[in-house]
Amino acid sequence: MRIVELTEAFAAKFFAQRSSHDAAAERVASRIVADVRRGGDAALFRWSSRLDGVRLTRSTLWISRTELRAAHKNVSRELLRAIEHAARNIRRVAEQQLPRSWTINVEPGVRVGQRVTPLETIGCYIPGGRFSLFSTLLMTAIPAQVAGVKRIVVACPKASPALLAAAEILGVKEIARIGGAQAIGAFAYGTQSIQRVDKICGPGNRYVTAAKRIVSNDCAIDMPTGPTEVLILATGGEPRYIAADLLAQAEHDPDAVALLLTPSSRLAKAVAAEVAEQLQTLPKNNPAWKSLQQASVILVAPSLDTAIRFANKVAPEHLSIPHAEKSLVKNLSEAGSVFLGPWSAQPIGDYASGTNHVLPTSGWARARGGLSALDFVKCSSTQEISRAGLKRLAPVASSMARAEGLEAHARAVEVRK
Repeated sequence: MRIVELTEAFAAKFFAQRSSHDAAAERVASRIVADVRRGGDAALFRWSSRLDGVRLTRSTLWISRTELRAAHKNVSRELLRAIEHAARNIRRVAEQQLPRSWTINVEPGVRVGQRVTPLETIGCYIPGGRFSLFSTLLMTAIPAQVAGVKRIVVACPKASPALLAAAEILGVKEIARIGGAQAIGAFAYGTQSIQRVDKICGPGNRYVTAAKRIVSNDCAIDMPTGPTEVLILATGGEPRYIAADLLAQAEHDPDAVALLLTPSSRLAKAVAAEVAEQLQTLPKNNPAWKSLQQASVILVAPSLDTAIRFANKVAPEHLSIPHAEKSLVKNLSEAGSVFLGPWSAQPIGDYASGTNHVLPTSGWARARGGLSALDFVKCSSTQEISRAGLKRLAPVASSMARAEGLEAHARAVEVRK
């Protein structure tokens, strides 16, 4: 893993590459989405065969209840217990996130409230590359269930027994054998066999991310969720732990970004040596081999203040702070999920602590956090004005309306006097 000095030139190059528009992925995704929108099932099945090697018909599109039950029966009891344990924690956290309905009397005769209602139908996209990430089903479906979503539809091109067992545990019954941009198109616009959804959630590769952006004018999405990224800001710590966390995120995808940011050249060298040693124990086809060469680096900052400013500008998906001093944490405000202290291994958050692993990437953490129960509800306002309340507020509304040149607005208030 390369060790590089954090200079203004490096930072400028890093952010320029990060913000570059993925035009190639967007062209491909746009073609696929448009084809599915026009051609429905026929186009969906054609792209599934071409890109995923899955030959589908209307009768084989959906995974059957028999398959779900069989998977639950055949998966090891140890794994079932692990899934159930993780699901409990995710549910507990989601229940804390759920907003509440309320009403207040703003002034005499003016009652205002917030009404919280769940979305009707959501589509959960589960990546199905080397492995189908069944943990993503927990992270997307459970917050939706807590929010009260009535219908949860899942897309995964090659669902593993573990994913099917997790679906059986959660009571999720609609799982389609589809993936890629074609699944996003089917969710957004519907086909003969797939009803369109109100919102699409879940991470994916560059083509899935591009497709989500494309359909976002017509169907709500959670966020653009591209290749994973981690930034570890360390003034010290155990090099073995830091190296292991870098490798854990690097193995997600060849395009994954794993960064160690430190003012200590000694720590940088120790971690680089540990990464090299631990990498040798991973299979040669593990994506970490490529991601560490292509997009990952150890950055030595001239000062801790410089490191903090750079970290906040990166706004990483995962931010790890092995030495979690209060003053340091206070100054680090931009991240999707923060891991504090030496024992907070990132895979704990990926699976079991209850926090969500569907997180903003590419700097989106400056604007929002990870997926939560909030993503599956609508908070709409209500107002009830009495005659006395109208009398109090009519002069205010009329004056403001006329100042904006909206005469009909003023009259709609005054006609009620």
